[in-house]
Amino acid sequence: MSPRVRPAERADLLDVLQIERASFPDPWPYAAFESSLDEAAFLVACADDDGIETLGYVVASLVPNHGRAIGHVRDLAVRARARERGVGRLLLDSGLARLRTKGAAVVKLEVRESNTPALSLYRDLGFAPARRLPRYYDDGEDALVMTLDARE
Repeated sequence: MSPRVRPAERADLLDVLQIERASFPDPWPYAAFESSLDEAAFLVACADDDGIETLGYVVASLVPNHGRAIGHVRDLAVRARARERGVGRLLLDSGLARLRTKGAAVVKLEVRESNTPALSLYRDLGFAPARRLPRYYDDGEDALVMTLDARE
């Protein structure tokens, strides 16, 4: 059975926070997820129809920009045991579809230069490197800003 993607709810936040903390050295705090519940695409992937087991999530926002909305994928993570099973791709595809529906012409994201699996996924979905952000992360690692023409 493939995972089901649905909008995140307040009841999902503890699972989302657990996945976040296990996935990143500088995790978002609970309050950041709580304030993101109304974003254009804060979605979770669930392992079953009950929506009980959260496998991963994506947080994406929409920013107006001179009449041309820009989507921003702000966070994406998958529970370690559910990785390499298409959950991240499913979440990102679903998030991009929502951003397009809400008018995004372009979508951007930031990713660690060392995050090879994420870079591969983003490239597979059509994202291209736009520029480097030196020392973007708390540990001093650079980020790549990647963009996607959402109209294609």
